[in-house]
Amino acid sequence: MRVIVTGACGGMGSAICKTFCGQGHEVIGLDLQIPEDAAGIRYIRADVTDEESLAAALASAGKDGGIDCVIHAAGIYSLGSLVEMSEDEFLRIFNVNLFGVARVNRLAVPYLAPNARIIIISSELAPLDPLPFTGVYAVTKAALEKYAYSLRMELQLLGCRVTVIRPGAVKTGMLPDSAKALDRFCAETKLYKVNSKRFRAIVEKVEARSVSADRVAKKAARAASAKRPLPVYKLNRNPLLLVFNALPRRLQLFAIRKLLS
Repeated sequence: MRVIVTGACGGMGSAICKTFCGQGHEVIGLDLQIPEDAAGIRYIRADVTDEESLAAALASAGKDGGIDCVIHAAGIYSLGSLVEMSEDEFLRIFNVNLFGVARVNRLAVPYLAPNARIIIISSELAPLDPLPFTGVYAVTKAALEKYAYSLRMELQLLGCRVTVIRPGAVKTGMLPDSAKALDRFCAETKLYKVNSKRFRAIVEKVEARSVSADRVAKKAARAASAKRPLPVYKLNRNPLLLVFNALPRRLQLFAIRKLLS
């Protein structure tokens, strides 16, 4: 099986590449940075926000045989106030988390082999009501899952299956990035000084319950090899978030006011 992995040098992407390579598959990793030690994996420098680099990378990956599986591990995490975030930052997050996935899929379709798989790494936040200050990230992931569902409806007519993996907190470079983003938000916000400090305690509790990137990689391998893969695979769901999301929305708003005010 020939497998394309975006964000191949990130925590989840790297684990996915190693897992599929270890199972004997041909793995082609796409990322902005290329590691010196390829370890049996073919890397191509590409940017999911740049159509020209992606087109060249996928044309190279798809020649001499079709692409059997595309795995989307590229993504960025952002945390901040919706009314204080710049438009450039807002658009940057959408450009990677949503438009980048759509861009790769559109360019990959001509090279897909029969019965190909597309696996999209989403987030446990996607189906949940967003918490404050995680809004833009949660919105991109919610939109990503709507996109994935629509894509699944269409590509099934071409014999291709689309699957979403919805992990909770994962031990990757994203957790330190999340901590840095939270620190930056607490330091820079002018509207939410007190609220941001209290929000930090909630984030630390949610992210304390994390799993290894290898767990996500194994789930991706299962979805890629299953005869009838599930539309959605869930991993490390946080019970606090699930309980909070089960509350009526008026009660959610009241709880946030009490917790963060």
